[in-house]
Amino acid sequence: MALDGLTIHALAYELKNTLNGGRLLKIAQPENDELQLTVRVEKNQYKLLVSAGASLPLMYITEGSKTSPLTAPNFCMLLRKHLNNAKIIDIYQPGLERIINIKVEHYNDMGDLCYKLIIVELMGKYSNIIVTDLEGKIVDSIKHISANISSVREVLPGRTYFIPDTTNKADPLSITKENFLSIISGCSLPTSKAIYTSFTGISPVIGEEICYRSNIDSEKPANILENTELEAIYNTFSDMMECVKLNKFQPNIIYTIDGQDMIPKEFAPFTLSLYDDEKSKVTYIDSISQVLEQFYSKKSAVTRIRQKSYDLRRIVQTTLEKDYKKYEIQSKQLKDTEKKDKYKIYGELITAFGYGLEPNAASLTAQNYYDDNKEITIPLDKDLTPMENAKKYFDKYGKLKRTAEALETIIIETKEEISHLESIMNALDIAVTEDDLKELKEELIQSGYIRRKSSDKKAKYTSKPFHYISSDGYDMYVGKNNIQNEELTFKVANGGDWWFHSKSFPGSHVIVKTNGDELPDSTFEEAARLAAFYSKGREQDKVEIDYIQRKHIKKVAGSKPGFVIYHTNYSMAIAPDIKEIKEA
Repeated sequence: MALDGLTIHALAYELKNTLNGGRLLKIAQPENDELQLTVRVEKNQYKLLVSAGASLPLMYITEGSKTSPLTAPNFCMLLRKHLNNAKIIDIYQPGLERIINIKVEHYNDMGDLCYKLIIVELMGKYSNIIVTDLEGKIVDSIKHISANISSVREVLPGRTYFIPDTTNKADPLSITKENFLSIISGCSLPTSKAIYTSFTGISPVIGEEICYRSNIDSEKPANILENTELEAIYNTFSDMMECVKLNKFQPNIIYTIDGQDMIPKEFAPFTLSLYDDEKSKVTYIDSISQVLEQFYSKKSAVTRIRQKSYDLRRIVQTTLEKDYKKYEIQSKQLKDTEKKDKYKIYGELITAFGYGLEPNAASLTAQNYYDDNKEITIPLDKDLTPMENAKKYFDKYGKLKRTAEALETIIIETKEEISHLESIMNALDIAVTEDDLKELKEELIQSGYIRRKSSDKKAKYTSKPFHYISSDGYDMYVGKNNIQNEELTFKVANGGDWWFHSKSFPGSHVIVKTNGDELPDSTFEEAARLAAFYSKGREQDKVEIDYIQRKHIKKVAGSKPGFVIYHTNYSMAIAPDIKEIKEA
């Protein structure tokens, strides 16, 4: 969701309630387009992060800190000169624009009381942080915008500040019912788009939400809506704007499950009924600042891990595709060798019955004593004697037999390599930290898929397995990769502990520490759910899981890390659902 006018309204309200009356204790500029303001309010201190980044404009109160450059940038120095110890006397949003104004008072060099506005524009690539006096004269800005860059307005010291009106949108907080209905009914766009393109501060998600609450198809053109539908749209819109006017907010984040990740999908200052489904999880948070911080930090972390895993994924995927093709060719070649026994029989029957053949015979018809003496016709080379024809078939048999023996070994090696690479791909899917990726890179280096560079040091395994607690209080550990799988199975687990793994899909080893107890059924089921969820079969309705006591698990000498053998195991089919399982 865009940082729209409704969210900014909720943020401005929260900032005003929290920071009004506070003083600017510290001013830092950790990035070229970012400020961190430390505000003291009575005995409390708050850190306000303000970012005018083109890709991620943000503003929220945070407990975190960022390192500032040794030499402060010019804009930061100017703010320190004019606004250090300035008092915040108001924080407000003009209309429903994506703008927050911070009004401060301070004393100038002559000891006179002065006023300034810190204007934070959160407008995507047009975002900026601008300082003006109360007459609108620009003192300075974190980004200078000249006429060569923008034909709409200049943002330079000495110029007059104004909010460019390039959209001709109506103010949703003051619109009358008559004007609202006139605007919507006169628009041929889909209804949701008609809403967010006609009114200031409304995002596409809110447009969809209004249609959803009104039980109207958002794709239906607004100009063909029935009067009852227009009435429903207005009532929903009016109720939402009334909540904004009264500052009745319910900040929340909507998460969606992607593999093992809870990916932040949307955020809003009030409930989005649009995402009331089984695939979404809504978390309500008291502070809109915390919503913004958590949403973007989590989303940034997931995005960063996926970006950093791209090169490893490409290497694994490329090798997998080659192995799939290799396995297909090898399987076809092995199938072709199945006719080797036919050639052996041909050779033996020619040897047994070929003595009566006439010279230059093209075939031999004989009784096949390997198949209930059924009659069989064997093609012959007319230029060869019967014994030479027999030798020819025996040679074909021998060649195909040797090929089959070699292929059986090669195919096993290819299948093992495919299984190993698929397990690494699954580990990439569930990686959540950079340390997880380091371990996977080390495994690829040790397996020969990546050449170790002189600058690459052998990874120190600082990544930890996932740790869950069963509803009965037992520790359950999930390996994030093959190295951790092997560590859990052969070093962490005792002989009496239980081991779980997907039967048909590559996935994590799950270990349940029994503490010498007999495990209850509920713990068996929860451990199986973990094994299903952390496998390639997590998208299936049910996954078959093998489970067995650790003492029955064996490691094959020379096999890839994490690969084991076992017999006489138990199995269960279970859904890969871990929502109710508690993390340690």
